[in-house]
Amino acid sequence: VMNDIITTMFNKKFMEELFKPQELYSKKALRTVYDRLAHASIMRLNQASMDKLYDLMTMAFKYQVLLCPRPKDILLITFNHLDAIKDFIHDSPGILNQVDETFRQLIETYGCLSAGEFQLIRQTLLVFFQDMHIRVSIFLKDKVQNSNGRFVLPISGPVPWGTEVPGLIRMFNHNGDEVKRTEFTTDGNYVTPQREGSFDLYGDRVLKLGTNMYSVSRPVETHMSGSSKNLASHAKENTAPNPLAKEELNFLARLLGGLETKTPGCGETGFRLNLFTTDEEEEHAALTRPEELSYKVINIEATEEPGRRAELSRILGELEVAEPR
Repeated sequence: VMNDIITTMFNKKFMEELFKPQELYSKKALRTVYDRLAHASIMRLNQASMDKLYDLMTMAFKYQVLLCPRPKDILLITFNHLDAIKDFIHDSPGILNQVDETFRQLIETYGCLSAGEFQLIRQTLLVFFQDMHIRVSIFLKDKVQNSNGRFVLPISGPVPWGTEVPGLIRMFNHNGDEVKRTEFTTDGNYVTPQREGSFDLYGDRVLKLGTNMYSVSRPVETHMSGSSKNLASHAKENTAPNPLAKEELNFLARLLGGLETKTPGCGETGFRLNLFTTDEEEEHAALTRPEELSYKVINIEATEEPGRRAELSRILGELEVAEPR
């Protein structure tokens, strides 16, 4: 199952589409791609478990982006993700080569970006996730998330690489010479990092964000916060036509063209993944989840036929599903 999912995720055509310069696509487009990836093997999830898995994934990534010490560390977080994936398939050289090729593309594309460009990337991602405040028990237990679903920013610990520990003010004259120093006390307990994380294909990333959250075995449940439910209940349907509907559908068609959903063959026995304790709990979650927060997944068969592409564009133009504000 892991081999099938990772092979599909790092499909050459799929990666080529992701690395093309483009606008950040919508939550509906992200969910559609994520659904196809999750079902790239014989594993199957029903709607409630799929929603729960997606909520956990988005909140975990939001946490990582929000708490990264400096914008460039987003790349280290991504490398931590890929390092973990490589551990899953270390016995499969062919798939490992696919992941390593993506590694090289990331280094080539993002390794030379300035701090300002990384800051723009980080802010764009945070804007995308800013209205998501889903409570996750593993974050609540570690006290990195409040009961309203918002994350807690630490005021202590290592400062970003390349910066100094707060507590000193230097004053300079018009010639650039230091003329005075003033020290002040801080509420946080700051330390200087020993070294910078490695941005190479192999190396110590130093940063722990993006590593396995479940290294210590403990039950994890995802719950919708009350504020999110209230917000969703007041969401208004957006009836205005989307001027970028055709472009978004064309992008999805290209993106999903290389993603094949695997169905169990005659000799294969499929299995279902349940992210809840019991089947009854999963069914209850599916019934009680607010309609506005249930993601509508559209399966698109992408072809190069002009008639089919035009038909897909027409369909998306008619699909204006309201999203929680």
